[in-house]
Amino acid sequence: MQKIRKGDKVVVLAGKDKGRSGEVVKMMPKDDKAVVRGVNMMRKHQKQSQSQEGGIISKEAPIHLSNIALVDPKDGKATRVGFEIKDGKKVRIAKRSGATIDG
Repeated sequence: MQKIRKGDKVVVLAGKDKGRSGEVVKMMPKDDKAVVRGVNMMRKHQKQSQSQEGGIISKEAPIHLSNIALVDPKDGKATRVGFEIKDGKKVRIAKRSGATIDG
């Protein structure tokens, strides 16, 4: 089971976007990276083609998992993730408050 999943609300711990938060759009477990909505934006020059127009577009670049942390559901601050067995199911819990993240 992954500590951070698609759809989770996370906060950036290090880098140019430190302190900003967003939702995980895409996970890349093989590269240990995630794409977070509105964080780590990069500008790309795109050539015009029949299907799309050209110009400079902004899109999110992947960010390493060590630089993001899950947001605690109770107080909205960064927390580490632990696991517990509840009713025969493995669930994620926030180490900061003990709140269940899913399930």
